[in-house]
Amino acid sequence: MTVNQSAQWHARHGLRALSSILAMVLTMALMLLYAPMPEAQATESVDATSAAAGMVSIDSSTAVLTDTSGYHLSATVTNTTDQKLPAGTLTLAMNAFYTFVSRNDIQEWSEGTSLISTPNIVGETDVPALQPGGSVKVNIDADANQQSLSAINSWGPKPVMLEYSADGTALARSHTFVTRTGAGLNSPNTPAMHITVAQPLAANGWTTDGKLLGQLVDEGGVTDAKLSKIAVPGKDDDTRLKSLEQVFAKHDMLQVVGDPTYLKAMSMPTQVDGVTQPVLFDMTAYSALGNESTYAAAGINDTEWNADNALRIYRSSLGDSQADIARYAWQGNGNWTMKALTKARQQGYDTVIATHDFEEDDKATVQTGKTVVSTNAGDVTVLSAQKVLSDLAQGKATSDEAGADGEGSTAGRLARFVAQSAFYQMEQPYAERNLLVCLDEDSDPAIVEKLMTDIEQSPWLSLTDLATLKQADTTSDDDETEAIIPESDGLSDEERNALQQTLSTLANASNDIKRFNTSILAKPSKKTPSSTRSDIAQWSRQLTRTHAAMALHALGNESPSRSTMTEGTTQIASLLINGVAITPTESVNVVSETAKMPVTISNSHPYPVKVKVSSLTDSMQIVTSRFDTVEVPAHGEAQVVFTIRVATSGTANATINLFDRNGAAFGAAQVTHITSALQISDKSGFIIIGFAVLLGIVGLWRQFNRKKDPDE
Repeated sequence: MTVNQSAQWHARHGLRALSSILAMVLTMALMLLYAPMPEAQATESVDATSAAAGMVSIDSSTAVLTDTSGYHLSATVTNTTDQKLPAGTLTLAMNAFYTFVSRNDIQEWSEGTSLISTPNIVGETDVPALQPGGSVKVNIDADANQQSLSAINSWGPKPVMLEYSADGTALARSHTFVTRTGAGLNSPNTPAMHITVAQPLAANGWTTDGKLLGQLVDEGGVTDAKLSKIAVPGKDDDTRLKSLEQVFAKHDMLQVVGDPTYLKAMSMPTQVDGVTQPVLFDMTAYSALGNESTYAAAGINDTEWNADNALRIYRSSLGDSQADIARYAWQGNGNWTMKALTKARQQGYDTVIATHDFEEDDKATVQTGKTVVSTNAGDVTVLSAQKVLSDLAQGKATSDEAGADGEGSTAGRLARFVAQSAFYQMEQPYAERNLLVCLDEDSDPAIVEKLMTDIEQSPWLSLTDLATLKQADTTSDDDETEAIIPESDGLSDEERNALQQTLSTLANASNDIKRFNTSILAKPSKKTPSSTRSDIAQWSRQLTRTHAAMALHALGNESPSRSTMTEGTTQIASLLINGVAITPTESVNVVSETAKMPVTISNSHPYPVKVKVSSLTDSMQIVTSRFDTVEVPAHGEAQVVFTIRVATSGTANATINLFDRNGAAFGAAQVTHITSALQISDKSGFIIIGFAVLLGIVGLWRQFNRKKDPDE
C-alpha cells in the first residue's frame, strides 16, 4: 500500500533521518578517537569480552511503552573481573526515531553487533565501587514526560542500550528493546495480529511409592484407589499447580492443554481447553524408532495412548461419562514426519501441535501457524509454533552469537518478544494471520504471568483460542506443505540410545512379570475356592496394569520420570522373582555310598507357587539327582530331597537353581558343599573284612601247628 504524505511530512522526516545519520557518524568518530584514561588502568588488562560478560543483567524493564507509562528498569551490575572496579554510572539510552527495517536488523541489535546509535538519554544512575564478584541492584525510572520518551513519534520497537562505565571507560553494554504503542500518537491504527498462546499442563516429574509397590506384591493386590496412585506427580507439582491456576484464572485466553493422567491425579481437576495424549507419550520418538514390537515387549500397547483413551481418562477425572473435549497430539523429542503424522491420525488425533521444526525458515513474512497434511489415514491439521516467539517465551535466547546480551534474562527476552511481535505485525499490517506460541511443560508461572500481561498490553496483538486457530485459513498449497514436513526424525543419537535402553529395561521387567503370572504362580485347582481363584486372577491383572502404567509414564516427554518409572517396574519384577528363594543349606558329609540332601524353598507371596528345583555337582564321582518339582504354600516353605551317590572319597559343590515350569532359570542360585569320607562301597568292605579274619585264623593255626627249630 502506498500512502501519500504531505511535503511538510517528508521534510520533517527527512531532517530526522539526516539527524540520525549525523549522530551515527559522530558516534563512530568518537569511538575511533577514543583512548582509555590513565585512571582506568585497572581495567585495561582485562579482556573486553570476558569482562563484559554478565556484568549487566536486566531484572525488569518496561516492554510496552505508552504515553502515560514512563520507562522503568531494574538491573544488576556485577564485577565479573578479578580486580576492584571504581564507582561508575549505568546509563540508559535509546534511539527514539529509529525503525527496524528487517529481521537481520533487529537480530543484530539483540546480538550487540549493530551500529545503530542511541543518542537519546533516558536516565542514568550511580553504581558504587565493586569488589571482584560483588554486585549491586540499581534502578532507572523516567516518567512519561521525559524528553527522550516524549520525542518518540511513531509506534513500534525501538533500540535501547544500557552502558556501564567507570572513570570514563565503558566496561559493559547490554542491548534491549522497548516497544511504543500508538496511544497518543498521530499514526494510523492497523488491524491487530492474532496470536494464540498454548500452555501444556503436565507434571514436572512423575514418581512412585516404593511402599505401595511392596504392598501390591506382598498383600496380593491393593484397592483400585491405591492402584490409581502408583504413579503420582512430584512433590513440587502441587505448589506449581496452585500458581498456574492463578495465572489461568487471570488470563482466560491462555490456552491450557492438559495431560489427562495429570488431571486425574488432581483432587480437583483444573479446567482446560483441550487434552494431550496420556502422559504426553512421545509418539514422534515412537515413529522415529520404527519398531512397534519393541514397545509391545516393553508392555506398551497402542490403545494406552490413543485419543479414545485420552478422552476416557479425562472423563474419569471429571466423573462425567459424557464429557467431551478437543484432543491434541503434542510433539515429543522427535519431528512430525509423515510417518509420525500418519500414526497420530491412526491413533485418533486429527490435530497435532508442532512445538518445533515445522515452519518454513525462508518465508518473507510470518504466516498463520496452521497446515493441513494429507496422510494415508486421513487429513491431519498441524498447528505449528512460531519459532522465534516460542523460543523467547520458553526462556531461550534467539542466538548464541555475542551472547545475545539483551536476552540473558527473562526481562530481556520478554522485551525482545514484544518487539519481535510488533515487527511481525508491521511487516504485513493488513494481512490476516494467527501465530501460535507454545510454552514448555515446566514453564515458570511467574514468567507466564508476565508474558500474558505484556501481550494483553500490546494493542497490535489479539489473543485467540486454539479452536479459532484450527479454523483459520491456511496459505500453504500442496507443494509448500510437502516441503514443510520434516524428512529427518529429529532424534539425536543420545536420545535414541537412551530410549532403546529404557525399552530394553522395561521389556526385561515385563517378561519377569509375565513369567511369574504364567509359569511360577501355581494354577488354582478345581478344589480351590472360587473367591481365591478370583483374587489370584485380579492380582495378576493388577501386576500387569501397574507395569503398563509405569512403562507409559517412562516413555512420556518428561525425562526425569523415565528413570523413576523404569526403576519402579524393575522393583516389582524383582519383588516377584526374589519372593521365591532357596534357603541356604549347610555342608553335607557323606560316609556311605548314598545319602540324602534336603533343600528348602521359601515363598513370601500370598498365593502358592509351583517351581522346579535343579541340583548339579561339579564332580563325576559325587553326583546328585537332577530335578524335582515342588509346590510352596503361601507365606510358607516346602522341601525337596536330592539323592547323593558317591563313588570315591573327596569333595564336590552342588549348585542348586530354581526353574519356572517352562524350564527357564530364575532367582539366585545356592551352592552346597559335599564331603565324602569313604573310598569303597558297603559290599566291598564286608569282603575285605572277611578276608582279613580268614587270614588271621590261618596265621594262628600255622603258629600253633608248625614245627619249631631245635635252637628256637
